Amino acid sequence: MENFRLNFVIERNVPFIAGLLEPYANITYLAADEFTPATVKDADALIVRTRTHCDAALLAKSKCRFIGTATIGTDHIDSQWCEANGITVINAPGCNAPAVAQYVFGSIMQVANRPLNQYTIGIVGVGHVGSIVERWAKGLGMNVMVCDPPRMRAEGGDQWSSLAEIAEKADIITFHTPLIREGDDATYHIADDNFFASLRRSPVIINSARGAICDTDALIRAIDNGWVSAAVVDCWEGEPDISLELLKRAAIATPHIAGYSHDGKVRATQMILDAITTFFYLPRVTTSAATPKAVARTVKPLTIAESYNPLVDTIALKNDPSAFETLRNNYRYRSELSE
Repeated sequence: MENFRLNFVIERNVPFIAGLLEPYANITYLAADEFTPATVKDADALIVRTRTHCDAALLAKSKCRFIGTATIGTDHIDSQWCEANGITVINAPGCNAPAVAQYVFGSIMQVANRPLNQYTIGIVGVGHVGSIVERWAKGLGMNVMVCDPPRMRAEGGDQWSSLAEIAEKADIITFHTPLIREGDDATYHIADDNFFASLRRSPVIINSARGAICDTDALIRAIDNGWVSAAVVDCWEGEPDISLELLKRAAIATPHIAGYSHDGKVRATQMILDAITTFFYLPRVTTSAATPKAVARTVKPLTIAESYNPLVDTIALKNDPSAFETLRNNYRYRSELSE
């Protein structure tokens, strides 16, 4: 049954969604910076990405009951306030995990100076992305260390390493944690001056998780001191106004596009479509894009290198840092590594 009393406001850069919900609601498409208290006042639901901050300032006078973010992360949403005010928040966990893993290994292929099986990789955060990175790294013969305190507490076992152990022994350290600002498992600035000073093998540092996991100034100092041999940065503090000093020093620097694969975007949009139609008791709608293929169980160095070269995106960003959002919003989605 058609219900034109519903009003949905959708961030216009959410892909593969245009035209699908129009039979069931009034749809307004906005740029991220066009989400204001006035434009969302009558919205029953929002579909957003990371650039739209959903909090009391935006929603206090709105009748919004549902927020779907076509992203893994939710740190742009005040989830506690939303819960207290009866707003359901849904994200898309794992949607772009294969693409981020592809980015990690594509970057490693560019900065590695010896066979991969001679490297020890430390993976901090072993969820959707970290688990794929772990599996691929083992398949490539790398020595793998994993750090994930919540999983360690829940699962036990002796396979876990501490962050201090990874700082001592790893040649490559890649972060795949959510951004948590407080508590025992806080990840805000987990890579700070103390962490970088504790590094013993001048490792490659990769941040394709959240910008504020790494203290920008501390990372710059670590590079200058030789404590970090190369920095791979996809997620930045203060996006899109990123640190030009870190940009200058980073071996690989990209505009938050690690997860930007065609399949990842299809997964994210479909997950949010399923959630919003279920929430409002609407018929299921599906994107016209092809169903994503199964994630590769193992990968080969040549296949990785051929699938994605981050230097192209690095050159584009270094040539014009002010184009961060333009490069991100107009990114040509790449193909994932699949079986």
